Amino acid sequence: MKHALLIGLLLTVTHGFCQTETEFDKPYISMGVIVSDLDASLDFYTNIIGMKETGGFTVNDAMGKKTGLTGGVAFDVKVLKLYDDPNATEYKLMSFGNQKSKEETHIQERNGMRYITLFYKSLDAVNQRLKDNNITFLSEEPTHIPDGRRFILVQDPDGVFIELIGN
Repeated sequence: MKHALLIGLLLTVTHGFCQTETEFDKPYISMGVIVSDLDASLDFYTNIIGMKETGGFTVNDAMGKKTGLTGGVAFDVKVLKLYDDPNATEYKLMSFGNQKSKEETHIQERNGMRYITLFYKSLDAVNQRLKDNNITFLSEEPTHIPDGRRFILVQDPDGVFIELIGN
């Protein structure tokens, strides 16, 4: 019994030393994406790509101004994740009714965040949903990449490039 307690204590202390110290509070990134049509984008990301809507919130006009985000315009945010887990990356959609950006066909056409990459166990189901919804493939459909997995490149309703990688 003494040995079990000693081993447990040793493992706990060792685990504490092995954890990397970081200045970050959360182990994930939360990204905000401005879309022209919130309903169309929400449909694309949930029903076609397969993300889950896990929540949302409203930023009122005073908070929009105070934070410097909008200069005084209120907005609603829909929070999506690949799966409902507190440590999963958040993909936040919001709309201000802006027109769609100029159509682009390749990632090198402007600076800034250009694409996201989603990793699937199998691309079969999402590939079928893309086809069923007449989503244009920018890649050959699907492209085999050197590590043996398959790759699909599409765009969301506002032109954000979406890389889909899986078996």
